[in-house]
Amino acid sequence: RIEHQIANLGAQLAGGESQLLAAQGSLDEWRGRSAETEERVSILEAVLAEETSKLPVAEEAQRASNTRRDELQRGLSRAEQALHVERTKLDHAARVLDQLAQREERLSEEQAALPVPDEAALQRLREEAQELEEALHAQRVQLSDKEATLPELEQALRSRVDALDSASQRLNVLEARIDALRQLQDRIARGAEMEGWLAARELDSAPRLWQGMTIEPGWEDALEAVLRERLNGIALEHIERAAEWLTDQPPGKMTVVDVSAAASAVPSYEMPGVESLQRHITYRDGRIEPVLREWLHQVYVLPDAAAGLALRSQLPAGGMLVTREGHIYTRHSVSFHAPDSELHGVLTRQREIESLEADLVHEREAHSGAQGHVSESEEAIERHKSELAELREIVARTQERYHALELDALRSSEQSQRLTQRGEQIAAELAEITEHKDTETAHREEAAANLTRLQEETAEARAQLELATDLYHRADSVLKLQREALQRAQQTHQEALFESRSAQAKIDEIENSIRLLTDQTTGLSANLAIETESLASCDETPWQSQLQQALATRSEREKLLAEARDAVEGMEARLKDVEQERLTAEQRLGPLRERTNDVRLKEQEARLTEEQYRQQLAESGADEAVLQGVLEKGTRSGALQNEIGRLNEEIKALGAVNLAALEELQTAQERKTYLDAQSTDLTEAMTTLEDAIRRIDRETRERLQSTFDEVNAHFGRMFPALFGGGNAKLILTGEEILDSGVQVIAQPPGKKNSSIHLLSGGEKALTALSLVFSMFQLNPAPFCLLDEVDAPLDDYNTQRFCELVRKMSDNSQFLFISHNKITMEIANQLLGITMQEPGVSRVVAVDIEEAMKLTEEVAA
Repeated sequence: RIEHQIANLGAQLAGGESQLLAAQGSLDEWRGRSAETEERVSILEAVLAEETSKLPVAEEAQRASNTRRDELQRGLSRAEQALHVERTKLDHAARVLDQLAQREERLSEEQAALPVPDEAALQRLREEAQELEEALHAQRVQLSDKEATLPELEQALRSRVDALDSASQRLNVLEARIDALRQLQDRIARGAEMEGWLAARELDSAPRLWQGMTIEPGWEDALEAVLRERLNGIALEHIERAAEWLTDQPPGKMTVVDVSAAASAVPSYEMPGVESLQRHITYRDGRIEPVLREWLHQVYVLPDAAAGLALRSQLPAGGMLVTREGHIYTRHSVSFHAPDSELHGVLTRQREIESLEADLVHEREAHSGAQGHVSESEEAIERHKSELAELREIVARTQERYHALELDALRSSEQSQRLTQRGEQIAAELAEITEHKDTETAHREEAAANLTRLQEETAEARAQLELATDLYHRADSVLKLQREALQRAQQTHQEALFESRSAQAKIDEIENSIRLLTDQTTGLSANLAIETESLASCDETPWQSQLQQALATRSEREKLLAEARDAVEGMEARLKDVEQERLTAEQRLGPLRERTNDVRLKEQEARLTEEQYRQQLAESGADEAVLQGVLEKGTRSGALQNEIGRLNEEIKALGAVNLAALEELQTAQERKTYLDAQSTDLTEAMTTLEDAIRRIDRETRERLQSTFDEVNAHFGRMFPALFGGGNAKLILTGEEILDSGVQVIAQPPGKKNSSIHLLSGGEKALTALSLVFSMFQLNPAPFCLLDEVDAPLDDYNTQRFCELVRKMSDNSQFLFISHNKITMEIANQLLGITMQEPGVSRVVAVDIEEAMKLTEEVAA
């Protein structure tokens, strides 16, 4: 290392010495150049002083000639300006005279062409308007009478509708009562236990015996006591069908009657003081009369139950006496009647059905009559409304004609006034034109004289200006030459000074380089001597041994590092395998957990089911040992459960007999049928009403949201148009759009207000206009009325408001009340209210186009 450093220091020392020699050579060269440059600078300074002394003389001459030229030029400009003024006056006078002549001619023609006002036509219009006003008053009186009659007709309709509703309610009650009684009769005819057996043999719709006859009121119990189950007998055309039922007997009591056999004579036995039960029966079906004659042969009725004991000895063999209450007397017995059959009351109900059907016919007729009355009232109201609409249309047409005539009369009156005023105005204008023409003629003659004098003065001033300008150009040329010579001398002097300074700077730079190289060479020589001495005293033996020891240690450490890296790689591989096993185990653990939970749920369900069955067995008092034997034979639990249910139903059916149960059931069923019908109607009405409410709410939300979005979009565009920038929007203050309010956020350009209350009056007015016009654009009306909305606005904002109204007037007609002249300018027609006489107002109309023509003519 030391030898290497010695070699580097020697090379650097040699290079420094060579650079030092080169720098000394350059220093000598630049010192020679500096001496030559300094001598040249001295010469150029003398030349520059001479040229500088000549410049003030040339500048003074140039300034004097320029002053003289400016004075002459100003004089010429004044003369030319005066000449131009006089020419302008002369031209203006000639132009005004031409215009006055044209205007005088036009006014004369207009004065000759003015029409004479037609006062007779105006009077006719006023008389016709008066007649229409009287007719309109009469029509309005008639319309008021018609409108007063309409509430009376509507009240009559409501009364008839109430009567119709009452009739409908009574009709519904009767129909429900008849339907309930018929259902009960049909159920009795079929029988609860016999229904399936009869349906299988197509006998469920066969006529019953009690359906073909009618008993006098009061004798129903007597006939039921005698006939009992035979009263519900089934009428057959061919009784031979009963032969096959001897082997397949019905599950209950049943009687079949042959109605195809011809009537046979049955001997009768008359008893004194009593009459046969058959005399109280009326047959609706003549086929059952032979059957009842046979069954009621020698059956007599007792008006008094106490007389039966005395008369029973007179009965023939097989005869019997029966009372109204159903007590039966024979020669050897007395049977007391009690309504223990399900057929009890069937004849009474049948009579009630017939009576209700007769009432139903009357109620239907009353209902139809009420409907007819309602229809008549509705037709009368419709006719009245139609007549009322026609009368309103006639009144509207009459009023429209009256307004048109009144407007025509007003226009004719105003036109007559305008013609008179215009004639007077034309005469005044013609006199004014004559006076103006004389004045302008005098002005024209005076301007012509002044023009001649100013032309001579201008020619003389222009000649003097040309001479002064020539002198100025000569002095200016001399000054330019002198300035160019001075500039060249200054430039040469500056270049010489720059070369001198550059040479001196180069000399200083080379001297600094020489000093640096000398110091560097001295330092390198000293370092070289030090390194040479160090090389001579250096011993390498200890360093070699330390180097070998360090190399051996390095080899051992690298070997240990390789082993550690192999161990780390093996551990990472094992860690990956363990992680993979963990993931696999977690994947298998999920289904096992789900299965465990399912098993637990099933076990809990089975335990609850077992507890329920055990509780049911305990409640029913069942013998578990017997049930165990039944289950071992293969009987299914579902079949047992069905059997248990059937037995329970039979037990309930065999309970205590309630003699009033049928009547109570009948009353309850009738009440239930009526309530079910009412409940169904109410449920349907509620469902319809709720559906309508939901539909209305849904449509309201959708339409309100779309309307709000559209108005918000219009508001976002309208606000910047009126303010020239800024932003505005509408925000709903609640989550439910039907209940929420609307907040207006408005920020004009350059403002960051936190509330709309911080705006000025004009800004609030413009914001309100933006919102109103945004809503107006949603569904533009044929016209829009604005009442002094521009009152708080300044001129600049009024201009923007007028521009917006002008754009929106393409689709709607705007009627606005204003005192602002800027707003009045955009109107196509102006209507003013004047009061020339105290307490008498008049409407004055101004046609903007005609007024503009008159203004242009006046200006012309």
